[in-house]
Amino acid sequence: MESERNWYVIHTYSGYENKVKTNLEKKVHSMAMENEIFRVLVPIEDEVEIKGDKKKITKKKVFPGYVLVEMIVNDRSWYVVRNTPGVTGFVGSGTKPIPLSAAEIKRILKSMGVEEAKPKMDIKPRELVRITSGAFENWSGTVLEIYPDRGKLKVLVNMFGRETPIELDFAQVAKME
Repeated sequence: MESERNWYVIHTYSGYENKVKTNLEKKVHSMAMENEIFRVLVPIEDEVEIKGDKKKITKKKVFPGYVLVEMIVNDRSWYVVRNTPGVTGFVGSGTKPIPLSAAEIKRILKSMGVEEAKPKMDIKPRELVRITSGAFENWSGTVLEIYPDRGKLKVLVNMFGRETPIELDFAQVAKME
C-alpha cells in the first residue's frame, strides 16, 4: 500500500457523518495515530433560506453519506478507519482506496472556507533528520532546502557512498534529537 499523505473519501451511513468524524478522531487519539491519520472533515456549506422577509442560514452537508480523511494509507490506518462504527468503506476500486486529486480537495476546502493547512516545520537547512515513512524509512539525512508553500523539503541522503537529494513531505521526517 502507499505511504503518502493524501485525502480519501469514506462512505458512511447517511446521517452518521458527524458521529463517524467524532468516533474516528477519538480512535486516532486513543491509538496515537496522529502521524498516520491527520484530519477528518464532513464537507458542509452555508445555505441561505428566505421565507417571507426572514433570512435563515443553515449548514448543509455537501456530500451526504461521505466523510473526507487526510491520512497515510497503510494496513493499520486502513483497518482503523474501515472498522470505525458507521463506516461502510472507502471510495475506490476493490480494497484499494483512491485518493482525491489535489485540485478536488482544494476546491472542496475552498468551498467550505477552509484553506489547506500548511504544516509547520521546526527544522532548518543543514539540520539532521530521520525519515519516518516511505521508501527511505529509518534513513537519516541532512536538510538541503525547505519548501513551506508545498509542505515538502529536500534531504541529502548518503546512498552508495554519495550524497543524493530526495524530496519528502514534512510528515515523512522527524528532527534528530
